[in-house]
Amino acid sequence: MATHPLPAEIAAARAALAAADPALARAHAQTPVFEWRARTGGFEGLLRMIVEQQVSVASAAAIWGRVCDGLGEITAARVLELDIETLRGFGLSRPKATYGHEIARAQDEGRIDFDRMAGLDDAAAVAALTAIRGIGRWTAETWLMFCDGRPDLFPGGDVALQEAMRWVDRAEARPKEKQAYARAEIWRPHRGIAAHLLWGWYGGVRRGEIALEEPLP
Repeated sequence: MATHPLPAEIAAARAALAAADPALARAHAQTPVFEWRARTGGFEGLLRMIVEQQVSVASAAAIWGRVCDGLGEITAARVLELDIETLRGFGLSRPKATYGHEIARAQDEGRIDFDRMAGLDDAAAVAALTAIRGIGRWTAETWLMFCDGRPDLFPGGDVALQEAMRWVDRAEARPKEKQAYARAEIWRPHRGIAAHLLWGWYGGVRRGEIALEEPLP
């Protein structure tokens, strides 16, 4: 079972981040205590991430419920027993149903081994996951963060993170993906905590719970 950063570790990392990067101190000061976004790992966790992408929270929960009911057990073998059209009947788009098959086939054929994932370093783990059709870098990085508990990954392609980084630096434009990765280098070895902090800050601002000093566009 994956381990995740504990509250005391998150608090210490937040303080270290604010000290290392004064620009991040404002987000730290304005964002309440948060917990690590721990999620179920393995095949189930990766399938769920695919299922829930690009839909609302409510829709994601409803579709995942239908997938769970339809499959009965969330295993690669069970997914491979069903054809694409059956999976689509659970509310999945054709691409998502196809990617579900691809993930299941990768595990069945031994191209991905979730039990041994913890033995790979971050770069190797990202490479192993993105070798599966339908798994992009963002999905790989967020699965490794939430499902495998890795504390020093930063999904630079995440638009919410990019926007929060724009606020951090009081910039006119949000950074591109490559720029976001480069900007996050100063936050090693706590980039995952920095990502959680920025997500928490972003969400608080968008919900009206946190006020930025400058108006939002």
